Amino acid sequence: MFDFFKKKEDKSGENLPEQEKAQEEKKNIFSLTFESLKKTIANTSQSLVGNVIQHVEQEEEFDEFILDDMEELLIKADLGVNTASSIVDKLRKQNNMKPSQVRSYLQDEFASILNAAGSNILNYKENELNIYFIVGVNGAGKTTLIGKLAHRFKQSGKRVLVAAGDTFRAAAEEQLNIWSERAGADIVRNDGADPASVVFDAIKKAKSENYDVILVDTAGRLQNKYNLMQELSKIKSVIDKNAPESLRESILVLDANTGQNGLSQAKVFTECVNLTCVALTKLDGSAKGGIIIAIAKEMNLPVKLIGVGEKMEDLKDFDSDDFVKALFA
Repeated sequence: MFDFFKKKEDKSGENLPEQEKAQEEKKNIFSLTFESLKKTIANTSQSLVGNVIQHVEQEEEFDEFILDDMEELLIKADLGVNTASSIVDKLRKQNNMKPSQVRSYLQDEFASILNAAGSNILNYKENELNIYFIVGVNGAGKTTLIGKLAHRFKQSGKRVLVAAGDTFRAAAEEQLNIWSERAGADIVRNDGADPASVVFDAIKKAKSENYDVILVDTAGRLQNKYNLMQELSKIKSVIDKNAPESLRESILVLDANTGQNGLSQAKVFTECVNLTCVALTKLDGSAKGGIIIAIAKEMNLPVKLIGVGEKMEDLKDFDSDDFVKALFA
């Protein structure tokens, strides 16, 4: 959620003049309605909440068998072993808790975990250069996310420059070029060149030509972690040296369908880059959205963007309060 996409207090819009209503509609194009969010995470809701509640809440008292079953169901719902164990261990210590209260208990726990990870609002500063460092494994949806994020900034009237920093993967630059053209963004690319040099050129161009945003694409080769770490660290050094005050976010892109594997990916990229948040792609239809809570608990990283479809407008703001309410709706 960008500051300039925030909703007004009068959410109904009934008292707004026509011109303001039109502006409000444009602002909200990147926000999911509550009903749309419920549909998007319906499979996750059943896996993470429905199955657990159906199994537990009819029991009269908690015992070790029920608690163990509950923990296993949470783990299967991609909440992660450590997070599931933490939630159930806390429940073990609450002697007065009844199984009929498990719904409200889980709702409070999920909300607490997500809120503790930090704000869901994507950092942006007006009248300054804003750099977004995008990382993730190949196939997670980095290129698509960059195109949609570029479109989002363009829709708000910003000048956007894409730095094609994945110079190793075949056709990566060409794919990024296509998405940049769709979004109306400019691109700096130098096929086969050192990725850090591409980012250096992008920063130089952005500063001299007054761009508002740079979106930095990167490689995602986990097969050779050492090379990946070296490459990402070198890019980060270029940013730190040439525009340290401009780095707004280091965003990890995760495919929602990877489930608990997303945790291991997050740990690898945390070693490479000081991550600030997560963008979760392909959330629509996935039953593995519980990874959002696991990432928040174990990595202390908030989700700020979610992908819910193929259209340019289908990169949406993430709201943790709405997410938890929708899980239990």
